[in-house]
Amino acid sequence: MGQPALNQYEPVRFSRIYSLGAARGDLVVTNDDIAGPIDSSDEWIQRRTGIISRRRASKNVSLMDMAVEASNIAIKRAGIDPSEIGAVIFSTITHPHQTPSAAALLADKIGATPAPAFDVSAACAGYCYGIAQADALVRSGMAKYVLVVGGEKLSDFLDPTDRTISFLLADGAGAAIVGPSDTAGISPTVWGSDGSHWDAVGMTASLLELRDGESGWPTLVQDGATVFKWAVWEMVKVAKQALEVAGVKAEDLAAIVTHQANIRIIDELAKQLEVPSGVVIARDIIYTGNTSAASVPLAMDALLTSGEVKSGGLALQIGFGAGLAFAAQVVVLP
Repeated sequence: MGQPALNQYEPVRFSRIYSLGAARGDLVVTNDDIAGPIDSSDEWIQRRTGIISRRRASKNVSLMDMAVEASNIAIKRAGIDPSEIGAVIFSTITHPHQTPSAAALLADKIGATPAPAFDVSAACAGYCYGIAQADALVRSGMAKYVLVVGGEKLSDFLDPTDRTISFLLADGAGAAIVGPSDTAGISPTVWGSDGSHWDAVGMTASLLELRDGESGWPTLVQDGATVFKWAVWEMVKVAKQALEVAGVKAEDLAAIVTHQANIRIIDELAKQLEVPSGVVIARDIIYTGNTSAASVPLAMDALLTSGEVKSGGLALQIGFGAGLAFAAQVVVLP
């Protein structure tokens, strides 16, 4: 008698994003509100970043609060029951506990238990990493629906006197439901990392250094020149490759949704890609700020909510940041 063949999941051919949900910090923080500690001005911040104001959360509003809000909106819009969710992926760098995962708690709070749940630590590329994983899970047959969340409360990890990054940072969460589709809704993902620039964006100290009294509370810091150069010159290559593997051209797109890092980076990427005038460029950073893993879903949701783009069009989404890490894919707008 031979060894029995193992059963396998029944794969599906395609997946798509069914819906999005968004939650932003409850406070509107202007440039004038934060200019003093960095000896700056509204004009200087706008010129360097494009930001007029950013959304931050009150002390009593947690990362989890925003993630739950965004997730519940996405679930309702998708028209599914939380019990149907087959996996929860939470991309964040600001969960205040190293373990257990934020995703496990989120799954419980939205009624998705006992779905498998795990965190992704890929900073500003994290949401696009999550979409890549959700696409694979759905098409492999391991999960029918996957919840992907990118969420941050960056205000918990900033030094208000830091001139490298603090004035960029904001709070929020964006969520997506990914599920099976009759047609292709998510292209192959172009993703990767470059650890040779590991220290270009990161924390001022480790928890071990804090424990040993060698540093204060760890906060975010960056080498702006290195990040700008890498984002502009390397990410345009990634964006072009993502379009190529998707089998589309820039003129086929309805929108380009990049990580909302800095308006100068966003505009330079669009210029390098030679984006036609009819393609909408997401500039959610102007009134939201840089929300790291949350920025791509928040920006896409804003375009859809405002009517600037319509459901069914194509969008190139690309996340990039600390690691340095990057990911890009073309998706059908939900």
